[in-house]
Parts: sequence; C-alpha cells; structure tokens
Amino acid sequence: MKVVTEFPGFLLSNAIKAKNALIAEGKAAEEIATSLGATFKAEGEKLKHFLKSLEVVGNVEGVRRVIVMTIAEGESAPARSTKVEEFYYVSDVPVLTGSKPGDKPAPKGKGGKRDGKKESPWGLSPEEKAAKNAKKGTGKPA
Repeated sequence: MKVVTEFPGFLLSNAIKAKNALIAEGKAAEEIATSLGATFKAEGEKLKHFLKSLEVVGNVEGVRRVIVMTIAEGESAPARSTKVEEFYYVSDVPVLTGSKPGDKPAPKGKGGKRDGKKESPWGLSPEEKAAKNAKKGTGKPA
C-alpha cells in the first residue's frame, strides 16, 4: 500500500458546507470544483482526490479523515474502502460505543446505595435505624 494523500476531517466538513452552499446558489459542477479548489488551495491531482473524497464521504458527520492510497499487486483492499479508478479512498469514521462525548463514567468504589443516596461510612444513624425498623414492622427501638 502506498498513501497518496490524506484529508483531515475538519477540512472535509468545511468543504461539505461550502459545497452545499454553492449547490444552493445553483452553481454548475465545474464552478463548484474551481471554487473549492481556490478556497481550500488544492489544484491538479490533489483537487481531483479532494473532490472524490467529498463524494465518498457524502454528508456523513464525524469523519476523522480520508486516506487516498494505491494498492500493489497481490495486496488486498483495506476494509471500508471505496475504489475510484485505481485509487482507494478509506474513510476513518469513529465507532460509536453508546456513550456521548463528555459523559463521565459511573463512579466506582466505596459506599453509596444503588438509588443514589449516600450512606455514612459508619453505618446508619439512630434515626435511620428507627425508620428502617418501623418500615419492617419489628417495633424494635433503635
């Protein structure tokens, strides 16, 4: 495998927004390509790969990067790659695990009830013991 070029995610997301704005204005495909090339300082082969990367990504949010590579004979194509002409475009999309960015993991460790109320590390207070026994109906004073 030989990496030809790579495009970071922030650049691709900005380019997608710019491309959508140009499409909304009713620009032709050639005008969009030249405008994106001028805006993002890409020309020639790099502009071609940049535009193909935008097509491969589509409107997907959260792409980290797109890697453009070629494959030598006998090598297999990478997983989740898209072949365009003789180049392979590999989108690096993070795998979602169910948690959201910024979520803190549940605390592990000492003390605490499952309903979120904290217990004293020294046990129940006399008032809590009396309330607990009253609930059970034992009638024992604390």
